[in-house]
Amino acid sequence: MSVQGIRFDEVKVGDTLPPLEIPVTVELVVAGAIATRDFFPGHHDLAAAQKLGSQHIFMNILTTNGLVERYVGAWAGPEALIASVKIRLGAPNYPGDSMTMQGEVSAKDEAEQSLTVAMRGVNSMGDHVSGTVKLLFAQGAMA
Repeated sequence: MSVQGIRFDEVKVGDTLPPLEIPVTVELVVAGAIATRDFFPGHHDLAAAQKLGSQHIFMNILTTNGLVERYVGAWAGPEALIASVKIRLGAPNYPGDSMTMQGEVSAKDEAEQSLTVAMRGVNSMGDHVSGTVKLLFAQGAMA
């Protein structure tokens, strides 16, 4: 991976993205909830989260979605357009854990100049997130 991203014509199905470990901190969880205007108490109030049966505050789906876009988008580079993100949540992301993002190119469409990346983010309890990200590239553009 270069600073400028990948080249569509050099990518093939089965190529893997480099893993990215993201420490899950109280600051990340709370800042993500604030940034996405998600004021549900389970994302910022420990006592409220525990009253709900959770062991700690937990990351919201909008923060997770942003981290997925960051991971795949940084790999693809500035010439790629994220066309769609389809994710499913699994195990919660709690502060004190970390999530390792990993991905693989699962489809390539030459006519459409698109790639699909199957990805997952894994923490100590299993998959926090899994899904696909579709990327579009301009004809003949370097990505």
